[in-house]
Amino acid sequence: MKIIQLTDSHLMPSGIVVNGVDPEKQLRAAVTDIVEQHADADLLVMTGDLCNFGDPEAYALLKDILSPVAFETRLLLGNHDKRPQFREAFPDHPVDENGYIQSWLDTPYGRLLFLDSHEHGVIGGIYGEDRMGWLDSALESAGDAPVTVFIHHPPIDCGIAHFAHIGMHDDGRLIARLAAHPGGIRHIVFGHIHVPLSGTSREGIAFSSGQACSHRFITELDRPDPMWTGGNPCYRIITLDEVGLRAYSVEVGQTPTTRAELCAGP
Repeated sequence: MKIIQLTDSHLMPSGIVVNGVDPEKQLRAAVTDIVEQHADADLLVMTGDLCNFGDPEAYALLKDILSPVAFETRLLLGNHDKRPQFREAFPDHPVDENGYIQSWLDTPYGRLLFLDSHEHGVIGGIYGEDRMGWLDSALESAGDAPVTVFIHHPPIDCGIAHFAHIGMHDDGRLIARLAAHPGGIRHIVFGHIHVPLSGTSREGIAFSSGQACSHRFITELDRPDPMWTGGNPCYRIITLDEVGLRAYSVEVGQTPTTRAELCAGP
């Protein structure tokens, strides 16, 4: 199974630049590359901060940019999004019984969970009892199948000073609930932090973030005020198969130099 992850597109109405980067230009280039290079993909997941201010014009632009994508798409909300405006723009997108942008998808390689950590007026993530009830049901009905989780806010301490107070505000409840799943958690995939990160939680759960498609931080772990920077539009290819899960970073617009020779081995 091939999954494409895009994260932190921070769309604005056309022509508006955010932190020195044109988010529309970035996302259009990434989606064009995805459509051209990965027509065989099974799923596109955008892990939150779809739009910078959650305005209707930006969601309409997002809908237009995604229109060439022929395979299934799941969109998650981040702290910059607005749930009512999103639901108005994407009325057919899966939601849970309480209107949160949550859903699951079964595959031959386990269940995929798409979680909603957005809370209006809160920069960090919230995953309260109303959402936890849905998660309990989704995990229980998964049985012994392994689960892969997609969410905007990392449910672990990312170790970056800028995010010390804007991570997941749940005292570890979400990661503890995931760790109790008898089928195991294959991976947690998130966004929010604008830089690539991979690691393992103290419970032994593997996690990783995608690079922001729009503006991103220069990686300065100990600075609460790191510098914004630009970069190539980007996304990740995530594969799920009998071997497990692998994630590959892609940058759009790199300059080729020369082709590598075939290595026959050993």
